[in-house]
Amino acid sequence: MSKILVLYHSNSGNTANMAAEVAVGAQQVIGADVRLRSIDQATSADLDWCEGIALGSPTNYGTVSWQMKKWWDEQPIDNWGQRDGRIGCAFSSAASWGGGQELTCMTLNAILMNYGYLVFGVTDLTGPQHTLHYGAIQAGEPRQEKEIAGCRRLGRRLAEWVAVYFHGQRDQHPLEQQYDRFGHLK
Repeated sequence: MSKILVLYHSNSGNTANMAAEVAVGAQQVIGADVRLRSIDQATSADLDWCEGIALGSPTNYGTVSWQMKKWWDEQPIDNWGQRDGRIGCAFSSAASWGGGQELTCMTLNAILMNYGYLVFGVTDLTGPQHTLHYGAIQAGEPRQEKEIAGCRRLGRRLAEWVAVYFHGQRDQHPLEQQYDRFGHLK
């Protein structure tokens, strides 16, 4: 069973709503066991448990929230290097488009990389002019079908990669899936 952690911080509830959709996407992969945790609930034991992590933060002044950064800064030093080779991805919401969501995802990815996680991008389009190369991004909460689909695709892709790399389920590789990856290019 693939163990997926969706870990997030949310100020207004928008990033929490994204996290819930990311979790729904991860649950689309058979055999995925998904934990949805805010940083107020999570402990380093959740990091020990998971094989894959989707990490989400609101965009505050073009970067991660101080609460998210603090959570990682306060992880016990014994955790350093204990997660090498696990899989990670990012998501972020801001008040408006162009608020720095992609920069926040890149910062979240850098945090994960410093802990040894392997991070990935998603080349899929989930609607016209809507992709998630650096992670799922959002202005406000996900409302439109393509925005919800973007969050879900991120979670699903995480669970697929964990199934492939941790459990040898080659049939779960994203290129083996039948869902529409590029049909919205029209």
